[in-house]
Order: sequence, then C-alpha cells, then structure tokens
Amino acid sequence: MAIPDLTAHSMAAKYAVLVDVGYLYAAAGEVLLGAKERKEYRVAADELIQSLQKHALERIPGELLRVYWYDAARDRVPTVDQRVIAQLPWVKVRLGNLNARGQQKGVDAQIRSDLEALARHHAVSDTVLIAGDEDMVPAVEAAQAYGVRVHLWGVEPPFGTNQAERLVWESDTVEILGADFLRPYFNRAPVPVPVPVTPAPSPAQVFAGRTVKPVPKAPIGQITKLGPGRPHVEEVGEHVAQKWILTRGRDNIRDLLPGPILPTVIDTELLIEAEKELGHSLRPYPEARVWLRDGFWARVYREFDLGVGVSSK
Repeated sequence: MAIPDLTAHSMAAKYAVLVDVGYLYAAAGEVLLGAKERKEYRVAADELIQSLQKHALERIPGELLRVYWYDAARDRVPTVDQRVIAQLPWVKVRLGNLNARGQQKGVDAQIRSDLEALARHHAVSDTVLIAGDEDMVPAVEAAQAYGVRVHLWGVEPPFGTNQAERLVWESDTVEILGADFLRPYFNRAPVPVPVPVTPAPSPAQVFAGRTVKPVPKAPIGQITKLGPGRPHVEEVGEHVAQKWILTRGRDNIRDLLPGPILPTVIDTELLIEAEKELGHSLRPYPEARVWLRDGFWARVYREFDLGVGVSSK
C-alpha cells in the first residue's frame, strides 16, 4: 500500500485573511481613541495590513493566498484611501454601499460569499476572519463543513465584548488583537483650523516670483518639440479637480488635504485624466506635471476656502 505524500500536501496549504473593515476600524477607534465615527481618526491602512499579514504568517500554517479587505463607499465609488489599498500586493478590496446614514450595506453578504466559495473550491485550508457579527456564523459553519479551519480574530474591547458569542463558539480558534498591536496605525484626525476669508488673489499675484526653468535650445538642424502651454495645463488640472469633486464627493476629496503632495496612485490618475482632456501625453514635460498639480490644488483649495496651494516638485 502506497504511503501518501503528506509533505506535498502541507506545502500546498494556503490561507486567506478576511477583514471586515467596518468592525476593525470601529472597534479599534473606540478602544484606542474613544471615537464613535471614522472621520474622527486616520488609519495607516497599508502598514496595518502588512502587520496583519506578518501576524498571520507567524500563526497560520501554509502560504498566504491574499487579504480580502471588505469596506463600503457611497455608490461604491472608492475613496482615496481605498484606491491606495487596492494597489497593494496580495490585497483584494471588496466594496459594499454606504447609505446616507453612514450604514454599510452588502458587506456581510460579500464576506459570507467569499468564505464559502474559498472553502467549496478548496482554495484554502485555513481562513483568518476579523469580524464580529453573528451573521458570519452560517458561513463559518459552511466553510468548516468543507474542511476549512476558521480562526477568528477580534479587537480588544474597552469593556465586555464586541463579538457575537455564537461566532466565538463556532470558530476553531479565537485571538484578540490588543490595543498595543493596533495603536501605531490609528491617529486622531487633525481638527480643521478656520481660515480667514480673504479676497481671491489674481493669477499674477499667485504666481509672482515663480520661475520656469529655461528650455535649452535645440542644436542647429534639430526641431524643438514644443510642450503644452501653462495656462491650458492649469485649466485642465482645475477641470479634473472639479470633476472629481462632483463624482467622488467632497468628503473623499477632503481626504487629500492639506496637500500639496498627492498619493502616487492619485497623482497617476490625475495625469491620465489630464492627458485624456488634452489629447496627448504630458510625460515628456516634467514642468507641465507641476502646472497640472497647481491647477488641481487651486480648485481643491477654493472648494474648501483654503486659499491657493503650490504643488510639491
């Protein structure tokens, strides 16, 4: 009788980490900062995800398949932070809808569906579930029926418990992430400082003293490639900002403040949108990208009565 190769089986073992962001953020915000709403704090999500990955690596056998990051956004239009998170390796962002009352809709259903599908298709042998709702129990039971172990992680509560008792019962293992583990990634949001309303400066005043690097003359016989004009590029930057304010909402654009440095993902989106408006590439013209950002920030700062900003070169 042949002896089964258990080594090969163990090497093929994989696990996934499923994170209910609404639960994780709300529970951490409460225990760390006494906060009731997400707008009261800022989260270094990329660093937090890396820490969760490392924590799982030290405790769960096998190889990480991916992290599933379940969050919500109005009309499922991702926020700035969500767009940045979606670019991270081994991370899959799943978005439910955020209604006018700030309630998440459809998030639990996505978690249950993915947990069951991963188990049914034998994609994983273990799952880490960071959640607290009793609605997760049927999916946990279904995954276990397919032979998957479910490891429930929770956030240290300020008192009592913040996870459904039955969810704790049904999980194979339970671990609480302490306040010290989460504290480096949560900070209270800065309180906006009122800015005196002053007359909007003229373009001449705004850009007084700004110099443009001279363009070297082309050798004799070589045709100089002319770049786009500064006023037109700034106008396009303002147009993109206006479109984003309308489509993504003021709250999402407010996340970019105080500026003037844009996250790389958003800066790239700004460039792509501008090139669509212009009908040609701006990549050969570094100075044009600075003008583009200046136009973008000028419109954003006017929207929030913050004056006119200058981009970081």
